[in-house]
Amino acid sequence: MKPLIVLLLSFTISLFILKIIKKEYNFALSARIAMSIMLVFTAVGHFAFTKGMSMMIPKFIPFKENFVYITGIFEVLLAIGLLITKFKTISGYALIIFLLLMLPANIYASINNVNLQKETLDGNGIMYLWFRIPLQILFIIWTYISTIRIQL
Repeated sequence: MKPLIVLLLSFTISLFILKIIKKEYNFALSARIAMSIMLVFTAVGHFAFTKGMSMMIPKFIPFKENFVYITGIFEVLLAIGLLITKFKTISGYALIIFLLLMLPANIYASINNVNLQKETLDGNGIMYLWFRIPLQILFIIWTYISTIRIQL
């Protein structure tokens, strides 16, 4: 829920700031700014809740904490790439692939009731997916529209 709030609030604020500065609305740029802010917000979680996030990764995958750090760094790099005109399209494709690859971790975490902030197994469980999967789809569509499909 927090990433969605950050995304929507960032979008609204950046939309109006760009309107004031450039005298016109720029929906695609505002969407990329919002996605970048949301990615940095979620990347912080990779460093603040490393152990809890490593619990989202299946047991057979080694070096879980390193993987969490790497994905956090990758999110920051994607956030930067979305804001650089030359890299926005490739960053958009990379982000969509990244979001698709992270979905199994969210499914695994929900099945195993992972609470990443508390580092316990008393999370929301399967009910979490009723929100997370549509949210993941929203992020993918948001990225596609703002970086690949249209350039408003």
